Amino acid sequence: MSEKREVVAGGSDWRIEDVLSLAGKRTRVKLSADSGFRSRVEKGAGFVEDLWRRDETIYGVNTGYGFSVDRKIPPALVEELPRQLTRYHRCGLGRIFDETQTRAILAARLASLVRGYSGVRWVLLERLAEFINRGILPLIPEEGSVGASGDLTPLAYVAGALIGEGDVLHEGRRRPAAEVHQSAGWTPLRLAPKEGLALMNGTAVMTALACLAFDRASYLARLSARITSLSVLALKGNPEHFDPRIFELKNHPGQAQIAGWIRADLEPVRGKKGAPYGLRLQDSYVLRCAPHIIGVLADSLPWMRRWIETELNSVNDNPIVDGEARAILHGGNFYGGHIAFVMDAMKTAVANLADLLDRQLALLVDPRTSHGLPPNVSGAAAERAPINHGFKALQIGTSAWAAEALKLTMPASVFSRSTESHNQDKVSMGTIAARDCLRVLELTEQTAAAALMGALQGVELRTRGKELPPSLLTPGSRDLLAAVRGRVAFLDEDRPLEEDLRWLLDQIRCKSWKLYAEKP
Repeated sequence: MSEKREVVAGGSDWRIEDVLSLAGKRTRVKLSADSGFRSRVEKGAGFVEDLWRRDETIYGVNTGYGFSVDRKIPPALVEELPRQLTRYHRCGLGRIFDETQTRAILAARLASLVRGYSGVRWVLLERLAEFINRGILPLIPEEGSVGASGDLTPLAYVAGALIGEGDVLHEGRRRPAAEVHQSAGWTPLRLAPKEGLALMNGTAVMTALACLAFDRASYLARLSARITSLSVLALKGNPEHFDPRIFELKNHPGQAQIAGWIRADLEPVRGKKGAPYGLRLQDSYVLRCAPHIIGVLADSLPWMRRWIETELNSVNDNPIVDGEARAILHGGNFYGGHIAFVMDAMKTAVANLADLLDRQLALLVDPRTSHGLPPNVSGAAAERAPINHGFKALQIGTSAWAAEALKLTMPASVFSRSTESHNQDKVSMGTIAARDCLRVLELTEQTAAAALMGALQGVELRTRGKELPPSLLTPGSRDLLAAVRGRVAFLDEDRPLEEDLRWLLDQIRCKSWKLYAEKP
């Protein structure tokens, strides 16, 4: 998919890639020039003002919030209420969301508000778009959301920055939001009565994190297929385990695609006379069943995309304001159950990749299972072998990362806690699920970096030992080996591997290596 120069807000539905391009500073956002879009926005804001000035009751506009809904706000205080909301909800803790995550959060909130059913003014949409384009990033703590009513506490920091309160990151420096407004020639917004709730009472944080997680998980599925094929080569595995007839008879399309990618990588050694491959009738499960394991994620990604993009393009605050029909709808669209379920499912599928790759590395380092590779896949010369231990410690570390990833697969969405005087008596925990998923992705990427190092080491030992002619590597495998070897040397003598691993992690997170087309 080619990158757009601009992402238009208020036109067609956004895709995950639109959020990613804005989060990665690869494109700008602009509000749609369609007159019908602007009219719908302005009618909604005007309708809210008409109602509250006639003292008609609207939740969160001239009532208290949540359990305090029965508290009537005097007309003289209505315009102060949204500022109070942004202030008392700024009680988050934990680490601050990074720049990419924060841009994604701003983009996800804009994507919902431009639907035109939140009762916000045009000027608020303009200012939010300017925050994205100018890189004015509220400092948002990660912790404090139960995922219904939406992401109230983290989004309070977005609302706070728009009114000139709190700190933001801008041009690489932490600065007071009021100072950044002044530098831009702006007056901080004075939120209209529905706007504090519209900004905060939505699923933007969990949805933004889900977009980022989806992208990383998609790449990990491809990378895991390539690492598997390299591990099969290094371990003299049986390429016939990936015969297409097997997968036609259990026709999960994602699973078949993974098998097709691995099969294509191994095609040069299939049935090759003199090649020591396919001598064993059956390999262990982490080779033979790799398409079935990676395929769970591959087959889940399409429905995960649908759910994430549906949430991204939804009206997910309360109450809903239909200015054209002049209706106020009180409901629960802020509930993040779909994103919570996606994130809980994704972290389970991804953690299984960590387990798979850790076990592949375990086969490589163990002389009982490596089929002739040196212990710990060390490349040391014979006279130096007694004091070299190769990948021994790295495999221990890989097991630690995989175990931690597996531990975090406990679903967050089942840990609902009744809160806010039992008004919020069933909540989604979607943002916790999303944060857990990102941590599982991080641990699995670490496991993948280690497994890739080990698999390439094993392949190179086979080629150096003339058991595997380099001509039997596909261009994709040769290119990956060359790219890694440009920075990470073959391990002959023991050395600290941390810097190599960190470089590999950077390459994985930047998706530096081209890994397969969509179809095998």
